[in-house]
Amino acid sequence: MKINLANIKKAKKLLNKCECVAIPTETVYGLAGNAYSDSACKKIFKLKKRPKNNPLIVHYYNIQKLKEDCNFNNNFHKLYKRFCPGPITFILNLKKNSKISKIVTNKKGTLAVRFPKHPVARSLLKKLSFPLAAPSANLSSKVSAVSSDNVREDFGKKIKYVLEGGKSSIGLESTIIDIRNRPKILRLGGLEISVIKKVLKKKILIKTNPKKISSPGQLKIHYSPGIPIRLNVKRIKNNEAFLLFSKKKERKSNYYFLSQKGDLKEAAKNLYFTLRKIKKNKYKSIAVGRIPNKGLGKTINDRLTRASKF
Repeated sequence: MKINLANIKKAKKLLNKCECVAIPTETVYGLAGNAYSDSACKKIFKLKKRPKNNPLIVHYYNIQKLKEDCNFNNNFHKLYKRFCPGPITFILNLKKNSKISKIVTNKKGTLAVRFPKHPVARSLLKKLSFPLAAPSANLSSKVSAVSSDNVREDFGKKIKYVLEGGKSSIGLESTIIDIRNRPKILRLGGLEISVIKKVLKKKILIKTNPKKISSPGQLKIHYSPGIPIRLNVKRIKNNEAFLLFSKKKERKSNYYFLSQKGDLKEAAKNLYFTLRKIKKNKYKSIAVGRIPNKGLGKTINDRLTRASKF
């Protein structure tokens, strides 16, 4: 992808003034602000209408800049070397002298950190003197944005600038792992657990539905298009959209297919885009056919389950 340096310069100027800018990543678009600035971080929460107890993910260009804020161990080094930059977020211990805003962490001693792979995001981060706090660029509990148009649909002119980067290539948020002690997955995401296990060569706990929120992506009601969703449906109701994993011989105007070939990566990439499209087409509800509960299918099912709590 060709980088528009004028756009990067404009985004940098606004971020240096503690304004919020929407940025593209390979997972979903993020609503970014200076992670060292209380003012910028307050704006993120206000714009998203995000609960204050839901911490933010902070995006870094590389490990050298992270050293100023966090402590990390051998497990981190193994995963960083194999998967970064990419769709994985680490829960790490903050250093006492870290400049990260307490608003980001909800005054906790831990930080969620990620190294995005998208070339536009990396070009921007490289030019900044601070990391970016950047949750998904959508209203809290609603469907994540996978394009600049999605961001504008949600925020209009409330965001100073949307940095263009095309459609997100993965289309699901990052996988979140707490690696301070025994590895724990806190949010299913765009990186499959099986490949993480192969690198760490140890058992990984799954803690994606705790009683108390410890990580982004754990709200019980999340990723909702704003209409009811029924799961594992065989028969649909009147004026209901039918969301299916792969194409069938039978095709109707209210059928929406996540994948042409029955591919989970393609289905993941199309999930949020399709949920938004169904809502735009003014259906009253969504019936979801069975999604294979393996690999990225587990993440898709996690998102649809949380969205169905609407």
